[in-house]
Amino acid sequence: MNKSQLAAAMSSLATIDMDVANALGLIGPPPPRIRPAGFETFLSTIVSQQISTSAARAILARVTALMPNTSALALLEVEDDALRGAGLSYRKIEYAKGLAEAVARGTLDIDGLASLSDEKAIQTITSLRGFGRWSAEIYLMFSLKRPDIFPADDLALLVALGRLKQLPGKPTPKQARDLTAHWAPWRSAGSLFLWHYYRGAPT
Repeated sequence: MNKSQLAAAMSSLATIDMDVANALGLIGPPPPRIRPAGFETFLSTIVSQQISTSAARAILARVTALMPNTSALALLEVEDDALRGAGLSYRKIEYAKGLAEAVARGTLDIDGLASLSDEKAIQTITSLRGFGRWSAEIYLMFSLKRPDIFPADDLALLVALGRLKQLPGKPTPKQARDLTAHWAPWRSAGSLFLWHYYRGAPT
């Protein structure tokens, strides 16, 4: 969602949830987050697992420097030792090569994800090794710009929702889905707001 779409979605959420309305008045709307769709974003997702943003950025730059272009076929031509030297673990090399092979074989059509339903797109992405539901949902939110995604396994979202709803602790993922069900069809905006709230709200 761009800035105007996000503002409209937050306005809708504020009319149906008083807790959102009150918090929105305190900290304002969240900034948009948009990532390009395509192979490089999938590769970046693998690279960034369990490391800092700055480390992931540096490793991805070294990995892409090994290729004439950032594509599945180009990655398959890179020796594993070279990827290891660029900073990828053996497990991440396995995931990255598995991704590239799926694209090269045609079993993963990244462009075709845009035509799938949310759940079917998530199922397709999570069939890849190294991609859980959270990674798939993040791709749908930021790269495919789907408006109604709530990554309920995200710890920061759960903590923020617990604070927003004045719960004694963070809810479980199932409880979080129940608490935000009425945010549909704008749960992506609600998720962005919860990340914004997590950083800016008083504890």
